[in-house]
Amino acid sequence: MLKITSPKANRLNIELHGAIDAETMRMALDDVIAKSEGMSDGKMLYTITDFSMPTLGAIGVEFAQLPKLFGLLGKFDKCAVLSDAGWLRTAAEVEGALIPGLKIKSFELAQIDDAEGWLSQASA
Repeated sequence: MLKITSPKANRLNIELHGAIDAETMRMALDDVIAKSEGMSDGKMLYTITDFSMPTLGAIGVEFAQLPKLFGLLGKFDKCAVLSDAGWLRTAAEVEGALIPGLKIKSFELAQIDDAEGWLSQASA
């Protein structure tokens, strides 16, 4: 399951649970792109539970959308990642170190208040 919501201006919440197939990935990426339209200084709360690797078809869809996804990078300045898997939290922090202009910080699932607080802090 992949669910994308925009609870307020310049904010996306993405919830990922389990595995993703090609059609789910296509719909989700289209939704992220549409909901990010016109955003700047955006914040993202990404919650990942019970992670399973996406299908090969889903990965193919993601690669096909890479040009549009790279365009999203300038729309967001912070992403908080909540996950029940330590390795995913570590991977998110490494990714944050590699993407200029986007701060990524990871949190355990129970730390939702800390993640929300961090997202609401002014960016330096």
